[in-house]
Amino acid sequence: MTAAAALAAAVLFVWLGMVLAISFVEAPLKFRAPGVTAQLGLGIGRLVFRALNTAEIVFALVLVIAACVGPVPGGAITAGAVAVVLLLAQLALVRPRLNRRTGLVLAGEDVPRSNAHHAYIALELAKVIALLVTGVLLLAR
Repeated sequence: MTAAAALAAAVLFVWLGMVLAISFVEAPLKFRAPGVTAQLGLGIGRLVFRALNTAEIVFALVLVIAACVGPVPGGAITAGAVAVVLLLAQLALVRPRLNRRTGLVLAGEDVPRSNAHHAYIALELAKVIALLVTGVLLLAR
């Protein structure tokens, strides 16, 4: 395994772990904690997901640089590109809608649930699969 592929694998599995821990463990559980209101949970979620998405952008950039610097298996490049595109779709298409709704809830307005949440979760699941496939392809070489 080349240094570029090893770096890409390490970054990729950190990225995967963060997404799994935050999106599929922390996010749903925080609303079950005693005393956590929808406003409080959404306020915390906004901060946590902003930090996660910032880290994801850095991870995506590292993967792109690693693919440009050293030999990385073609299948891993394709699967990694899918993960990056899914992240960009989340950030450009879904997060703005979720942020608008969160802003209204934090301002005290009573707004209906958003289907954008389901779109974000679907993209998140697809991204997890793409990250896992990328990691397996990087390690299989």
